[in-house]
Amino acid sequence: MTVKDYNKAVEDYSNGIYRFILKNIRDQEKARDVVQDTFEKCWIKHETVEAGKVKSYLFSTAYHTMIDMIRKESRIGDFNEVKQEKLAYDDQYSDLNEILHKAIQLLPEAQRSVILLRDYEGYSYEEISEITGLSESQVKVYIYRGRVFLKNYIGSPERVI
Repeated sequence: MTVKDYNKAVEDYSNGIYRFILKNIRDQEKARDVVQDTFEKCWIKHETVEAGKVKSYLFSTAYHTMIDMIRKESRIGDFNEVKQEKLAYDDQYSDLNEILHKAIQLLPEAQRSVILLRDYEGYSYEEISEITGLSESQVKVYIYRGRVFLKNYIGSPERVI
């Protein structure tokens, strides 16, 4: 990859990577740090990264950098630690977007990441598999389980509208 390709990659993908990381960790400063670390790693390996595969490389690197950060901070929680009363939304409230974001944060990290990559960023199962290092069938399983959880958490649209 040339310097010109690297600069184009920064322009083209930095915002998407930032949004993806921000949706997962919900901290602007940490998201900026992950994006910066991602592009630093890309620059260090710019001679071995192919220009045509830079998008996949960047998202994979960002994903793994985020995971490393989360592990360092010991913030990975066990899904079984979630209290049963928090698994369904009861209050009458009309901001479905806020409810959805709250529900997404309750998902296990792996499910949250694949759902965000698929539904928010629009990646194919194959691309998500490359980014996360999971098999394509495991990506599909995580997306299915995450969507089922979101459906059960939100309940019927009549309850929240």
